[in-house]
Amino acid sequence: MDRKMTQAQTRNSTAPIDFSRSAAARYVQLASLFRRRVESGQWPVGSQIPTVDELAEECQVARATVRQALDLLQAEQLIERYRAKGTFVTGKPQEQFWCEVASNWDGQLIAPDGVSIEILSARDRRMPSSADLSLGKLAQSYQYWHRRHWRNGRPYYLGEVFIDEKVCRRIPAKAFETKTSMRILRDLPGLEIVEAHQTLTLGSADPELADLLQLPLNAPVAHVHRSAVDRNGTIVFIGDGIYRGDVVRLDIRLK
Repeated sequence: MDRKMTQAQTRNSTAPIDFSRSAAARYVQLASLFRRRVESGQWPVGSQIPTVDELAEECQVARATVRQALDLLQAEQLIERYRAKGTFVTGKPQEQFWCEVASNWDGQLIAPDGVSIEILSARDRRMPSSADLSLGKLAQSYQYWHRRHWRNGRPYYLGEVFIDEKVCRRIPAKAFETKTSMRILRDLPGLEIVEAHQTLTLGSADPELADLLQLPLNAPVAHVHRSAVDRNGTIVFIGDGIYRGDVVRLDIRLK
């Protein structure tokens, strides 16, 4: 194990932390701060982090608040506590697993290795409320799926899928348990996708999302909205997905 890091080594500035800028509980905000220190290497893997007393003094919070924050990191297997020895960093968030949000068409067709897809609800007829009509016209009706993706025993993605009901009649139900939505559409004979769009925005987990993705309340998440248009100008697919923010990676070729 590396030597213990001093309080001065971990402090980013002499100014106290302003916890009033967020509605999140203090321990959740502290956990985000500590998690970032692990991820950035400020608290390297193998190093002993400051004591609860030192962190409480640095952050100007109660010792119980620090303990709650450290409980979250321990649950994520980022730290381990040893009686009479201290608390040590045992892993980094990006070492658990990355989930690349593909930024091109080919990338949308590939499901990551080791992924299992859970159907939360299926074959429910409803109309999407998030359609961008500047891309095309709506179909007469859509079929709706709600799916949760798992990897390494952890949920990392929630997806709501709307597909033109006429198109759905030709899709085997089993396909939704093994394939990405874009892959399902591409493999469907006679369907030509002429346009596809994706928008990514950042947000935080509300109580329902936190429960479904096994995240702390207000933890970062990435919202992805996707749509696909066929050669007749019909929006045949609309997808609204939410990724855990701690596993998202964007790789974009700039040249």
